[in-house]
Amino acid sequence: MGTLIYNNLSFLYPPPRPRVKVFSLTRILSSSEVGVSKRRVLEQVDEELSKGDERTALSLVKDLQGKPGGLRCFGAARQVPQRFYTLDELKLNGIDTLSLLSPVDETLGSIERNLQLMALVGGVAAWNTFGFSPQQIFYLSLALLFLWTLDSISFNGGVGSLVLDTIGHTFSQKYHNRVIQHEAGHFLIAYLVGILPKGYTLSSLEALKKERSLNIQAGTAFVDFEFLEEVSSGKVSATTLNRFSCIALAGVATEYLLYGYAEGGLADINKLDLLLKGLGFTQKKADSQVRWSVLNTILLLRRHEGARAKLAEAMSTGKSAGSCIDIIEDNIDDTDI
Repeated sequence: MGTLIYNNLSFLYPPPRPRVKVFSLTRILSSSEVGVSKRRVLEQVDEELSKGDERTALSLVKDLQGKPGGLRCFGAARQVPQRFYTLDELKLNGIDTLSLLSPVDETLGSIERNLQLMALVGGVAAWNTFGFSPQQIFYLSLALLFLWTLDSISFNGGVGSLVLDTIGHTFSQKYHNRVIQHEAGHFLIAYLVGILPKGYTLSSLEALKKERSLNIQAGTAFVDFEFLEEVSSGKVSATTLNRFSCIALAGVATEYLLYGYAEGGLADINKLDLLLKGLGFTQKKADSQVRWSVLNTILLLRRHEGARAKLAEAMSTGKSAGSCIDIIEDNIDDTDI
């Protein structure tokens, strides 16, 4: 999903200016006109993202960042101070790291076990019905093993994931809702910490239709060329690392807050772990980074629960990235940023 720094989040407001009467030919826009102007810019952002011009899209967003009637919430998250937090401090904030950072997808696991059982029963039934010889069964098993190996090597398990995910979305409303909430968490936290989401998919089938690739799973994509430039230069700033650490953990954090535990998001955690190891973090330093990110992300999600819920509704209907941003802006008060 996304990728991964630290801001001293002191909010500096411009000092009051002397009251000077200025005559301007520019007409003062009403609040409704400002809203229309913002939506037009977000529509343009969608257009640029659809063309693959991420730099222009990000530039449009930054031009409206923090301006009256503009994008007040982009990169405006009120974050906790960065320091080493103990597990007891996290527990005092109602966070059980074991339930949050050890996701096991019971839904898909159950579906996979049932499919294996059905295949076994079907094989036995076919053997009895058609009278397959042991040699024929051996060759059939070999063929299935070859297909499974081909999927694992060529598509990184994409075919199997596609089948399981499609069955999950079709027959489990809880799984379907969990995926939507998970991705809404990624999207919201990314926007609040200043990383522009460029799109999302909520199922492996949708990802296949959009990307024409079995190697790409459902998820939220971000405008991350600035991060990639830092990586290529060999230096990842603390601010960038903090942003993407929070984004990586936002999905599991959302599930934890809604259900008391997380099922999805193991890949996100593994990617963050690999990044920290690649940056040469010691175990203690990595633990500090993860604990701060968990606490910061959980508190942000709690503070903006209403915005996340509205965002999830919009994403479930397939709204564009620009429309989702507009919904975030409309559902967060000035006092919360």
